[in-house]
Amino acid sequence: MSLTLIILYSKTLVGEFMPISSKKKLNEKKAALEVVKPIKTKPYNDIDLNNWKLYENVKTGTWWEFSSREKSGGHSYDYHGNYIPQIATQLLTRYTKKNDIVLDLFFGSGTTGIEAKNMQRRCIGVELKQDMVDYVSSKFTKKELVVDVNIIQGDSASLDAKEKIKARLEIMGEKSAQFLILHPPYDDIIKFSDKKEDLSNCATTEEFYDLFKKVAKNGYDLLEQNRFAALIIGDKYANSRYVSLAFECQKRMEELGFVTKAVIVKNITGNEKAKGKTANLWRYRALSGGFNIFEHEYIMIFQKTKLKKVKQKV
Repeated sequence: MSLTLIILYSKTLVGEFMPISSKKKLNEKKAALEVVKPIKTKPYNDIDLNNWKLYENVKTGTWWEFSSREKSGGHSYDYHGNYIPQIATQLLTRYTKKNDIVLDLFFGSGTTGIEAKNMQRRCIGVELKQDMVDYVSSKFTKKELVVDVNIIQGDSASLDAKEKIKARLEIMGEKSAQFLILHPPYDDIIKFSDKKEDLSNCATTEEFYDLFKKVAKNGYDLLEQNRFAALIIGDKYANSRYVSLAFECQKRMEELGFVTKAVIVKNITGNEKAKGKTANLWRYRALSGGFNIFEHEYIMIFQKTKLKKVKQKV
């Protein structure tokens, strides 16, 4: 046998010169032997854990930094004090599935509702001011206001609002919401209305905590077991001292039965309108008063679940 024939014969053995039909059968056989992994998700989101490396856009750390506010997808900065849409995107990706219901008890300008609709979730929002309800409603079509986003005018701390939410949940085919968002006023830093039910009008910070806890209690009762909640809040200075609103509110949520899962620090770039115009004034005040300028807020993640009991050594 010539050297050329030997080489050809050897290559045939490894399939390089096999007939096309034989190659096809071999490839089909290999494909049949490959095990296709089923999608692996948690009960509270649509993230496929078998392909977890594909979710690089999902933040899992405790420092979140955004260079500017997202203004696409129906979002705009038309209301002082609303949180940036990127927070909603991250939270809904991590803690909700498509068609889940997100309950926002401080609905404001509708950031949660807009992003829920964009991400094929549903939303129930409660807003105290009727004029804000009317304005935000104009951001959605009549069909969306029936199917995707339900806005309730009312006091989120009241039994009346709680009953209205229950009725909306029933219409939407659910007994409970699957995710809770709380973005209250940061005590009296910004006055949002002249209503006594408004948390920004509390006479004292202790009154603010008490009213916040009532709102959180309604949220806890309306949230599905083992699902998650997010508190978005910052701190404040008052009477020459630092007041930790965030951790005091965290304490009250834990008193209700929530379990803290994470405390995230987020830069506030893009949150405040025209801050650049007063930057030098705030720097002077900081140098003069011995404090530091706030450049962050907190996103606290909670779960409505029972803590596992720790076995005690005898």
